[in-house]
Amino acid sequence: MNLPESVGSRIRELRKAKGWTQEQLAEVASLHYSYIGGVERGDRNISLETLEKIIAAFQIPAEEIFRFEDDTDRRKALDEHMTLISCRSTEEIAALTKINLEVIAALDISGEKNTK
Repeated sequence: MNLPESVGSRIRELRKAKGWTQEQLAEVASLHYSYIGGVERGDRNISLETLEKIIAAFQIPAEEIFRFEDDTDRRKALDEHMTLISCRSTEEIAALTKINLEVIAALDISGEKNTK
């Protein structure tokens, strides 16, 4: 898969994680829905300005567009998590991070008990 196809596929994954149609993404990014379809298929040679509009529409860090992983179930779960927190304030994200760290620590302790 070449870079335009990989980026397009990633945009499709992120769009679906948000539960958006191509039309909804196009509206938020101020693009035409048929253009979004072409980008997702890798048919369009997307400009950096257009990519910036899509990234802003998703409210994600730019590097998320280039995060290609083979494990689609894992990627889907991470995308859903990113979607849940992306519209939150910095303070809320910090609070959620603290909660996640506590949950992960509890899971790690539980896992250690189960392996002994």
